[in-house]
Amino acid sequence: MSKIYLEEVKIYAYHGVLPEENIIGTYYIINAELHTDLWKAATSDDLNDTISYADINDILHQEMKIKSKLLEHAAGRIITKIHDRFPQVDYIKLKITKTAPPMQGEMKGASVELEKSFKPEI
Repeated sequence: MSKIYLEEVKIYAYHGVLPEENIIGTYYIINAELHTDLWKAATSDDLNDTISYADINDILHQEMKIKSKLLEHAAGRIITKIHDRFPQVDYIKLKITKTAPPMQGEMKGASVELEKSFKPEI
């Protein structure tokens, strides 16, 4: 199994249930793990034989521009968009962390993590 990771991608966006979250915004940290076969690219050294992590990064940024009340909704959209664009991906795990959630106490952030397997059931 081969994997592509994008780690701690920092994006400023405007998600949340509270109206002020959609006005003020905050930073979000995204971690993505994609499983796909990378062995053709490992031998060919050709970008056409892999999934460019720059393309995945573009999807993260595009989808985070679309406001959502819930991080689950944003994560689900991102996973769907990645798989629609790259159907050869077998599995995606995506974690989104809101770095300054409007809650009491000091914390690094509040996160959701969604995973989806696209392998057919046997």
